[in-house]
Amino acid sequence: MLKKAIIYIFNTALVMIIAAGCKSYKPVTGQEVSADVPQSFSTNTDTTTIATLPVNQFFADQRLISLIDTALKANPDLLSALQRVEAARANLRFNASKLLPTVNLAANAGVEKYGKYTQNGVGNYDTNFSNNINSDQHIPDPVPNYFLGFQSSWEVDLWGKLSNQKKAAFARFLASQSGYRLVTTALTAQIAGLYYQLLAYDTELSIIKKNIKLQEHALEIVKIQKLGGRATELAVQQFEAQLARTKGMQYITRQQITETENMLSFLTGSYSAKISRDTSIMKTQLPVVTGTGVPSQMLLNRPDIRAAELELTAMNADIKAARANFFPTLTLTPYVGYNSFRANLLFDPASFTYGILGGITAPIFNRKAIKAEYERTIAEQKVAVYNYQKSILSGFQEVKNNLSGIDNFNHAFELKQNELQALNNALSVANDLYLVGRANYLEIITAQRSVLDAELELAGIKRDIFLSSVNLYQAVGGGWR
Repeated sequence: MLKKAIIYIFNTALVMIIAAGCKSYKPVTGQEVSADVPQSFSTNTDTTTIATLPVNQFFADQRLISLIDTALKANPDLLSALQRVEAARANLRFNASKLLPTVNLAANAGVEKYGKYTQNGVGNYDTNFSNNINSDQHIPDPVPNYFLGFQSSWEVDLWGKLSNQKKAAFARFLASQSGYRLVTTALTAQIAGLYYQLLAYDTELSIIKKNIKLQEHALEIVKIQKLGGRATELAVQQFEAQLARTKGMQYITRQQITETENMLSFLTGSYSAKISRDTSIMKTQLPVVTGTGVPSQMLLNRPDIRAAELELTAMNADIKAARANFFPTLTLTPYVGYNSFRANLLFDPASFTYGILGGITAPIFNRKAIKAEYERTIAEQKVAVYNYQKSILSGFQEVKNNLSGIDNFNHAFELKQNELQALNNALSVANDLYLVGRANYLEIITAQRSVLDAELELAGIKRDIFLSSVNLYQAVGGGWR
């Protein structure tokens, strides 16, 4: 009766465990999350995209391409990302090995003293008086035990737990490769952005130096006019203040150039290096923006979106593996080798032995821990869903913002050129009127400052056009090929 009761309790608990495990959470796929992505970024549905262009075809400046190539070989972040790929590869091999039996070479030796009132103690004592055994088969007291052979253990993947762990590891390996591409893309965009920023600073410094010479010339004129009684000390001081302001801008710009050069050196893996470049952003050729394709292409090209989708795939496999923990586990443990209680008889052919053990274990009292792990995995899978959705939304907005930026900054550049032309004409007229006494010095100072500001703003807008092009290239998934 007791035996039947134990069997009944075990079967009942097993049914409850399996029933609890069957209350599964439905995984969410990447296709379901991205189902409502718009068909295009605007009204254009052309599938031509700059994402497929290699770096050396998108950028026209060979000096910039050389900088990027140097960084790809020496940047610490990129080298770290490469090692993360290797770690994920090793983790994949580890999880794949779980599907196969483990085989170990075992050499064991031990000794055991059995009590007189134990089953083995009585049995061994009586065996030694048997006429069916020879002297070599007499069991010593205490009893040594020697074994040399192979032992194996194999968990049979009845419920797909191990295969799902392998699927999760494979998805994370692919995600690590996308992570490496993501670092490559970000590094390419960062170097290009700093390079064009450096060109803009060079242009600004050239503009400032030119205006310093013009202002020094204007100061000399007003000093001469003061000696002739045509200008006052107030005018001289105003011109000197303006000149000091412009000279101060020169040193601020020099510091910005130094910091940008040092950052480029850092990204290329060197302590300091001369950054070879053109000296004017106004003459540099813009990257070729042929098209952005459609959002569905962006999902395939952007490394961060691919990594988020692969992590979602991995979490779906993790949920299935966690659910399998509710079910019984079948483990087989075969062995083969030599076993003897006498060392001199260990390699005797009669000592050869083999066998196989099979065991089924099912969780009963640790059900709450398994359920908690299952619920944690579900929560992490939901986080992966939201991260994937966020990556898609972010990518879509980045493409639209930079498309708009290129268009708007180009219009602003044209208008700023017109403004600068008008300001230069106004400065020329102001100088002529001042010489004949029909304009005062404040009008000259104001005109000079307006020209300087407009020239600096023009260089800044040109830089923004370049940065929008680079950011668009990154936003559609370019820069890692």
